[in-house]
Amino acid sequence: MTPSIYESSRRSFLQRLGFYGAAPAILSLLSRNLLAAPKAAAQKDDEAPSAPTDKKIWSNEYWAQRGNLKLNLFRKRLSAPHSREVTEPVLFLVHGSSISGRPTFDLSVPGHGEYSLMNKFAEYGFDVWTMDFAGYGRSSAGEANSNIADGVEDLKAAVEVVARETGHQRYHFFGESSGALRAGAYAMEQPQRINRLVLTALTYTGEGSPTLADRAKQLEFYRTHNRRPRDSAMIHSIFTRDKSGTSEPAVGDALADAELRFGESVPTGTYLDMTANLPVIDPQKIRGPVLVARGEYDGIATDEDCLNFYRKLANSDRQFAILPGMAHSLVLGLNRHQLWHVTRAFLEMPPRLDSLKA
Repeated sequence: MTPSIYESSRRSFLQRLGFYGAAPAILSLLSRNLLAAPKAAAQKDDEAPSAPTDKKIWSNEYWAQRGNLKLNLFRKRLSAPHSREVTEPVLFLVHGSSISGRPTFDLSVPGHGEYSLMNKFAEYGFDVWTMDFAGYGRSSAGEANSNIADGVEDLKAAVEVVARETGHQRYHFFGESSGALRAGAYAMEQPQRINRLVLTALTYTGEGSPTLADRAKQLEFYRTHNRRPRDSAMIHSIFTRDKSGTSEPAVGDALADAELRFGESVPTGTYLDMTANLPVIDPQKIRGPVLVARGEYDGIATDEDCLNFYRKLANSDRQFAILPGMAHSLVLGLNRHQLWHVTRAFLEMPPRLDSLKA
């Protein structure tokens, strides 16, 4: 049977992206999604960016120790755990370069709907954790610059607390921006701890990135200082530097209010790594399933840079999503519900049943 012009064009598009071998499966998925879209929309009311949940979500604070550093951890779930052997899957959220854990992943923006990723995934049935890396938020500052390698060591210390409190030995990880680099580097070193890995606002080599080209103008400062200024204007610029209209102005206000209580400076380490030391993660050394998600207008990397990373991933259980109308911050963007959807679908992917897996 001769393929339709529509199907042929789709195959050509996939071939240009480097997905030619996977074309039949992807075409099938596209067709099913197009046919099922109205039903899916009706079934996913809990993924709309509606008012904050009225459910009573339990939360608690913990501390990890790494040498002389005290690292703050925060946890949310639908109800208090009855023991240290929980049944819910654990999702660990990894923050980026400029904002600490709770303001990134548990932000309240009164009158503007739900912005807490922790709340949404607690509602979905996950045991959700985040932390402040050394030098951020409630954690100790120490004397280092909190680079990607330091972040891996912080995660190792934090995970010991999660293991003790949940009884789990493997976890889902979600990282945004340099948090994606921290999570990816941790996955390379500790593959036995990884269930599924979500990398958002990722940069790989940095080639062609307008954001990193601009940031590199301060490279000598990052080399010679362990902390950099981070004021209200810088926080607001996160939402305007790539594309205005992808976030609500109230979000920048709420984020600045939540974060600046910890001071007007943050460590330089991840900025130094992202302007002088890329790549810091090797996709061929990440063994678990991976979702790469990025905004349509994100200037931290080009589509091609992220696709090059994606193509080299070792595990065939992988997905790549470009979210329309979104820029760098997917977690706090206007279309954050689309991030919730693709992340939840990826984390709840049914297991393979075939005999071909390695």
